[in-house]
Amino acid sequence: MATTIDSLRGDLETAKAERAEAERALEDARRALEIEIDDVERKNRYEMEDLREEHRRELERIRRAATDDQEHERKKAQEEIDRLLRNHREELASLERQLKTQLEAEQERRIREVADMASQRDMQLQSIAGDIGKKERETETIRHELDLKASEIEREKSLRSTLETKIAEVSASMLTLEGANRAMKAKIDFLESDNQAQSQAFADLHKRMQEAIEAAEESNAKLRAEETLRRKLHNQIQELKGNIRVFCRVRPPLGSEVDEAAKINFPDQQEESKEVVVTGPEQKSALGNVTAQNHAFSFDRVFGPGSANGQVFEEISQLVQSALDGYNVCIFCYGQTGSGKTHTMSSPDGMIPLAVKQIYDTAKTLGDKGWTYRMEGSFIEVYNENLNDLLGTADDIDKKKHEIRHDPAKCKTTVTDITKVELDSPERVQEVLKRADGNRSVAATKANMRSSRSHSVFILSLVGENSITGERSEGTLNLVDLAGSERLSHSQAEGQRLKETQNINKSLSCLGDVIAALGKGDGGHVPYRNSKLTYLLQFSLGGNSKTLMFVMISPLQAHLSETLTSLKFATKVHNTHIGTAKRQVKTKD
Repeated sequence: MATTIDSLRGDLETAKAERAEAERALEDARRALEIEIDDVERKNRYEMEDLREEHRRELERIRRAATDDQEHERKKAQEEIDRLLRNHREELASLERQLKTQLEAEQERRIREVADMASQRDMQLQSIAGDIGKKERETETIRHELDLKASEIEREKSLRSTLETKIAEVSASMLTLEGANRAMKAKIDFLESDNQAQSQAFADLHKRMQEAIEAAEESNAKLRAEETLRRKLHNQIQELKGNIRVFCRVRPPLGSEVDEAAKINFPDQQEESKEVVVTGPEQKSALGNVTAQNHAFSFDRVFGPGSANGQVFEEISQLVQSALDGYNVCIFCYGQTGSGKTHTMSSPDGMIPLAVKQIYDTAKTLGDKGWTYRMEGSFIEVYNENLNDLLGTADDIDKKKHEIRHDPAKCKTTVTDITKVELDSPERVQEVLKRADGNRSVAATKANMRSSRSHSVFILSLVGENSITGERSEGTLNLVDLAGSERLSHSQAEGQRLKETQNINKSLSCLGDVIAALGKGDGGHVPYRNSKLTYLLQFSLGGNSKTLMFVMISPLQAHLSETLTSLKFATKVHNTHIGTAKRQVKTKD
């Protein structure tokens, strides 16, 4: 055991010695490693310093190279800029030469245009001089007419003097009659004083007076019966003629238009005057032959260029009488702009003044038969599917809204917030026409040539009452000046004029549709509401009315296409037959 311990102690001592040796070896290794590390760090530090120095030299070299490159590029860029400037100067010089050439060409063109304008101005001055000469001739004509009017005034003065003389004679006759009356009263006093001798004679005189009174009453009753019969027969005659009729009127060529007139013939002018033949444009055939087709049309009456307004009115006076008898009557003028519609309707001797004058004269005659009439007039414009009151204030044109209202039971139409003028004398009609024309002139400043771009409707309401028979009649006379019809392809309208033309053509087309629907007579739908114009005239176009259409045509060759279009439309209307008109009459129970 001790040996083992000793052995172990020897091993331990050996181990300690080995450990001490190992520790020394480890210390030596650590010092060697530290030295090696110091060497490596020193070496790295030297290498880093070398690298930094090399890097600094490289940066310096790169800076010098960059500076050299930059200087080179700057010089190169400067050379390019110089080259571009030289090119730019050359281009500017070239452009200046081109512009100078163009300016010289433009100056020459302008000089030519100024010369052309001067030539046109000279031509226009010559034309204006011709127009001035024409106006002077027209002025001379007006002076001649004024002289004629002065002569008529002198004749009127002479007639007035004659009437005053007759009035004096009548006054003298009245004095004589008053003397005779006094003598008759004295005789009656004598007869009454001598009752016994004259009683039988007095009874005979009383009986004869009673018989005379009864005879007068019987005559008045016969007159009233004859008036009723006259109205009935008059209406029957109008129905036989047709409740829709078409008249054609050709205006005469004016002044210089004579050489531009188309070929229009009137084959039966000396007989019934119902036919018109228009020669169409010349056409060249494949064989080289030049021909022109004749277009024949037939209407209820045709008025040539020589017809005056008075002659035309004679043919429509019976329809005016129908309005006074209690019927709804519509007379309208259709045709292109400048065909004479406004002259026919609204001139001093036009249909409107003559119709009102006839109504006044007839109403005065009917007063002896117990009839009294109240007449009201209104003037409405239909422009771009809007209603305007031409008798209202000018400021309300195109601003105030008006509505159309119908009373189917009475076949009566009213327009809201419209001005109505009581026509208590024929002279009032001229005032109404002047006022309406003034408002249309105001509107014309707002829309180019407005008066020919809108429909004007003169509405005359007639209410008659018979104090003896208790009858009451309500008639309406519509006198319509339609806007001028024209094709877009011909007018080349644009902007506001395009809108006007589209609305005009639409309303005229709707008028044709309404008449066509009425002509079917099957009680089907009639498209009155498609246009403000037809809706306004609803009770004056249908079977409960009498309708007359004037187709107005221009005599000029340049308007030949529009003339044929108007005549074809009028033929379509002429071939339409509508129902029987009804009189708006009430009788007291």
